[in-house]
Amino acid sequence: MMSRQLLAMALAPLLGLFILGIGNGFLATVITLRLDAAGESAVVIGWVSSAYFIGLALGAMLNDRLLLRIGHIRAYGSFASLVAVTVLLQGLVAEPWAWFTLRLIGGWATVGVYLVIESWLLASGDARVRGRLLALYMISLYAAGVLGQLLLGVTEAMGGAASFMVIAMLASLSVLPMAMIPRVSPLIEKAEPLSPLRLITLTPTGVVGSFGSGLMVAAVYSLLPLYLQRTGLTVDRIGQMMAVVVLGAMLLQYPVGRWSDRHDRQLVLILIGGFCTVISAAVLWLPMNAWTLAGLLFLLGGGVFSFYPVAVGHAADRAPAGALVRMSQGLLLINAIGSALSPPLVSPVMSLLGDAGLFWAFGAMGIILVAFFGWRRSVRPAPVPVAPFSASTPMSSVGAELAVTEEHVQGAIEHEHVEDLSGAVPEVEVAEPLVGPPPPNEPHIAYFHEPDIEDDKRDADSSVSRS
Repeated sequence: MMSRQLLAMALAPLLGLFILGIGNGFLATVITLRLDAAGESAVVIGWVSSAYFIGLALGAMLNDRLLLRIGHIRAYGSFASLVAVTVLLQGLVAEPWAWFTLRLIGGWATVGVYLVIESWLLASGDARVRGRLLALYMISLYAAGVLGQLLLGVTEAMGGAASFMVIAMLASLSVLPMAMIPRVSPLIEKAEPLSPLRLITLTPTGVVGSFGSGLMVAAVYSLLPLYLQRTGLTVDRIGQMMAVVVLGAMLLQYPVGRWSDRHDRQLVLILIGGFCTVISAAVLWLPMNAWTLAGLLFLLGGGVFSFYPVAVGHAADRAPAGALVRMSQGLLLINAIGSALSPPLVSPVMSLLGDAGLFWAFGAMGIILVAFFGWRRSVRPAPVPVAPFSASTPMSSVGAELAVTEEHVQGAIEHEHVEDLSGAVPEVEVAEPLVGPPPPNEPHIAYFHEPDIEDDKRDADSSVSRS
């Protein structure tokens, strides 16, 4: 059971995440619908949507430097305020080129928010409670996404820039829980990800699975609302359908993950890819009504959003001891690259084949992933899974650390002989020691005081008085 002190430290960042996530949950949908209503092509909409994911990738590589310099609380306030400003500017300027720039900056700032929250939770408790903290994180993130999509119709009915104003207000309000807690926050250590080329050598399945997940998830967020609007659904209905997709991701991810713990993860990835292909074909060819479409989108969300955690679990099974954190961070970067490339690649298919081209693209991606995973399984069968599944979200450069447990490390040591990794990865310090005295009864909480200008001033005055 988590201590009250630990719960108190986790409550503020999780509440801030939930508030900001409500607005962020339907911002992409609002932008897609507004651009389509203005007569912009699917290609233009795809590029504007891609800007957000490009910002995510850039932030995943750079934002930890600011966090290390100014601390969690100040970094959160800076990033959330920047999110609010970019959203308000989108309500004032409705040009695609301006929205591309603002979405790029907004993605960079949003991933900074996730970086603060995830690193806070990672460093607050030891390995015995991180899984529960991560579960709370995922519940907050997905619940906010569902609620945000349901608010879409309400804010759009107000007309004008009302949707952007509501999203910006939520981003600003999310600072309050972080600003009102005592000025203490956990420590964070910087860890550089492995290069993409090195990752391909170590775990081709993990790299392709993470990249494919980015392609499909970004298409769901960016282009599925466009498909729904062009099929004649009202804004209210579009928000409800997008909420169903996120709900499917929330409810099906954990059962799929537990299933992958008990079976060959490569086989699970093959079956997920085939499942997504079948669901896409069903949307294209079955007679469709609102309930049928909602059920198929629920299943599609569960399948698409399950690719990433299963791929990361497979990579952890292959990882050498000491490289798990860096490998996970590298896979997050690969995922962000896939997300950035998705809208520019999928939107031309919609322009060429019509709006149903989105599901042709989903089906094609599923078939390609199935073929690749099947080939890899025939070339080098996966070892028995040793890393228990933990739900994770590709949002920041340290988010995957939340899923790295002692079981990952111990399992990697036991199965290190499966691949020839000699000289592959230099040893790095892991978060939890493998040997040593047992942990104390209460989870360890490492924290430091946030830098404070008043503290510096009092130190300076004291020095002057002594002199």
